Amino acid sequence: MAVSNASLEALSWHARFLGEAPGDEVVGGRPRQVPGKCWSRVTPTPAPSPTLALWSSEMGEELNLARTEETGEVLGGGAPVAGMKPYAQRYGGHQFGNWAGQLGDGRAITLGEVETENGFLELQLKGAGRTPYSRTADGKAVLRSSIREYLCSEAMHHLGVPTTRALSLVTTGEQVVRDVLYNGNPAPEPGAVVCRVAPSFIRFGSFQIHMSDGHHQTLRTLVDHTVRHHFPDHDVSTDDGIIAWLTEVAETTATMIAHWMRVGFVHGVMNTDNMSIHGLTIDYGPYGWLEPFDVDWTPNTTDAGRRRYRYGNQPHIGAWNVARLLESMAPLLDDVGRLQPVLDHYMEYAMNAQSETWADKLGLGVLQESDEPLVNDLLALLGATEVDMTIFFRHLCSITQPDITHLSDAFYEGDEPSETAWNAWLGRWWERVKEDPDRDTMRKTNPKYVLRNWMAQLAIDSAEEHGDFSIAEELHELLKRPYDEQPEHEEKWFQKRPEWARHRVGCSMLSCSS
Repeated sequence: MAVSNASLEALSWHARFLGEAPGDEVVGGRPRQVPGKCWSRVTPTPAPSPTLALWSSEMGEELNLARTEETGEVLGGGAPVAGMKPYAQRYGGHQFGNWAGQLGDGRAITLGEVETENGFLELQLKGAGRTPYSRTADGKAVLRSSIREYLCSEAMHHLGVPTTRALSLVTTGEQVVRDVLYNGNPAPEPGAVVCRVAPSFIRFGSFQIHMSDGHHQTLRTLVDHTVRHHFPDHDVSTDDGIIAWLTEVAETTATMIAHWMRVGFVHGVMNTDNMSIHGLTIDYGPYGWLEPFDVDWTPNTTDAGRRRYRYGNQPHIGAWNVARLLESMAPLLDDVGRLQPVLDHYMEYAMNAQSETWADKLGLGVLQESDEPLVNDLLALLGATEVDMTIFFRHLCSITQPDITHLSDAFYEGDEPSETAWNAWLGRWWERVKEDPDRDTMRKTNPKYVLRNWMAQLAIDSAEEHGDFSIAEELHELLKRPYDEQPEHEEKWFQKRPEWARHRVGCSMLSCSS
């Protein structure tokens, strides 16, 4: 294992986005509109008392970066080192289905790109102060949301879900006022900054804003930059090339969402400004994990009425978002009629990905057309009772006969399963797999450990109340091996949601400030 020993100053910093995309050279300043621009220069706000609380050794090793007090100061918003050229990105987006106009990085500041042995990685601080896109906000982040983002970024990576990564979490030593449920009860909370990492943080909304504003040359420049550096196998000088590139984006988006569905992850705020052009999970806010299986569940209090971003609707919202991206490319095409087949391809690709996911979860091997009723009947049964998704599928990997009593631990007290209905389904499944399901695939598909909201809340409580990050560190290590049995952790972490978490804020009710 390589030893990370370099400082931030020693890294190979680049600013390709700033050099190639038009930007706003005014540093910082008041919130403002910057039409025709892709970025604005920003200086991070130094933390009054930064402490490097959490560190991903894996990301540190990939960057060849050492964990030091000096590194923590910079990653907490301190003075940029030589080579960094901090900026905030400008983009727009549809929020809950409505066009919101200019949005941009309101509490994110990109420090620059680092050239590594495996390519370029962009380092971005979330919570390091105001930008021209902060509108009426302060650009800060609280410890609660920062722990959630740090842990989930790394957990998703080890689950095999395409995602941005997290390098560090720095506590700032200041209080940040937040209204957790947006109900008129603001209160001070400890502040923090997460450094997150990705090939880039370019989003669907990055392109939408220039199409909406009518700045088609800026749109062309941004597309050329994005494809040149991040999709080098494509040539977007022709309609054929643009369509091929967009088809790849559609496929990676569908693949990402299929992984969400596989592990029971609900993003909670699938606005187009939260959709990565790389097909990576980005912007961990009011996310949640299905505990009792419910296709209509959403963790986001803002979405509680419409449930637009509910678990079962995520593939369809992916299609809606892809359609908005395709629309934004219309000015660059000679034949806009070629966009519809890309959307049709997404729908077919996503449907096939979902079907294959369920086949893998059930150990069916080669998917057959006749398997659809088996899967659909299972979903109906799962939705009829309060049953823990993760525990159910993990136990299913090991049963040796079609008897629901072997899965009883997955059901919540007071909502016991119908033995007749369940045993009938298990009998059909057992016959379909010829009493020999593909257990290896099942165990690689159905994780034993996921970052349940109540688990993250325990880490948050310990950090907020006692300054103790040991639970966060424990979860970080646990979730590096989510498919392994880890029997030493079963009693503590392989558990259904405890009753105390059923209605607790942060476990069952989350907002976009979470």
